[in-house]
Amino acid sequence: MKYLKQLFTPYKGLPKEVYVIFVARIINALGCFVMPLMTIILKDSIGLSDQLTGVYISAAGLLFLPASMIGGKLADTIGRKKVIILFDSMAAVLYISCSFMIPSMKMIYVIMAAAACLVTAGPAHDSLMADITTPQNRESAYALSYMGWNLGFAIGPFVGGMLYEKYLPLVFLGDAVTALLSLSLVVLFIKETIHKTEEEITDESRVLEKREQGSIFSVLIKRPVLIYFALIIFGFNFVYSQWSFLIPIHMLEKFPAHKAEYYGSLASFNGLIVILFTPLITYYFQKSKSIRRMVYGGFLYAIGFGMLGLFNGLVHFFISAFIFTLGEILLAISTAPFIANHTPASHRGRMSAVIPMIFGMGQTLGPIGMGQILTYTGIEPAWLLMGGIGMIFTILMFILEQKEEKKQLGVLENQGV
Repeated sequence: MKYLKQLFTPYKGLPKEVYVIFVARIINALGCFVMPLMTIILKDSIGLSDQLTGVYISAAGLLFLPASMIGGKLADTIGRKKVIILFDSMAAVLYISCSFMIPSMKMIYVIMAAAACLVTAGPAHDSLMADITTPQNRESAYALSYMGWNLGFAIGPFVGGMLYEKYLPLVFLGDAVTALLSLSLVVLFIKETIHKTEEEITDESRVLEKREQGSIFSVLIKRPVLIYFALIIFGFNFVYSQWSFLIPIHMLEKFPAHKAEYYGSLASFNGLIVILFTPLITYYFQKSKSIRRMVYGGFLYAIGFGMLGLFNGLVHFFISAFIFTLGEILLAISTAPFIANHTPASHRGRMSAVIPMIFGMGQTLGPIGMGQILTYTGIEPAWLLMGGIGMIFTILMFILEQKEEKKQLGVLENQGV
């Protein structure tokens, strides 16, 4: 019992808004039916080829780029809550409209529009979390939020997979209803936080969060580490995108009679691993720097995805998911805090759009890139290629860590420490 209390110590004493967000994300993820099944809907229900499926998923990702930029700018000007309420509500309405459609190209475009609305609200969600936390509790807050999502996600995709075969309209309707319930908690219990960006930061440990004048690009020029960081995470995301693209295609090929059921079960297993291991990983790595945790996470991506090129029975898919999910946890609890700790409060919304836009391109280009790769090679060699790419970007993250350590040592020596 004492050991369990120690595991949950990092989550104690957080701002009450963080706990509201935790519950809201559980509810939202409980109805996360559509996006985990996106590849199967496009390929199986609508009948697109592997290559065309990848094109449409990547096209949606390209649509997300301007959506994210607009969302970031709006979050820094009109406020976090207004952006969240407006665009999350629009996404729910679009999903509801999908529940009345037959599978068709029109449905694809509506799903893409709904996803773009969610992406537009994304920087506001990230900025709100950064506003209500400090470097001392930020990693714990993001870890709790991430765990909340996966508490729901352990159930949501499994239910979605069960509904898919006979009750496709309920997949869209359930996603919309839970999204609106989640949004209602934010509306009722969380106040606008944009005023916090006007507060003077005097803590020297937060010097990089002090307000600055100028555009987001002028801020990035002063912080090149964020650009290098984003490009490396791009590589990790390129590999991770195969979780929602190549894995369902592989399962559709190997288990055609149970593709949605098995993939839904695998997605729920992913969520279950996050629930069980996020407290452990957060506790045991709490003294490790964010960037070192990301080195470990990238290594686990390389092993977890690469192994499917050699072993791909049903049990191996679950072993792979276990390994890469541990990597996912390490990256998830480290990426957003790293960005927030290096971003001026005045630019949080825009930075939460620009940096994820860069590394999000990995998620965008992964499906279309893999769609092209599959025209030249089989699935097993493609997995080995993903393992190799994951290892290359892991090495790059390690090099970035070494350069940052040398830079910090140089600063301390100049200060006579």
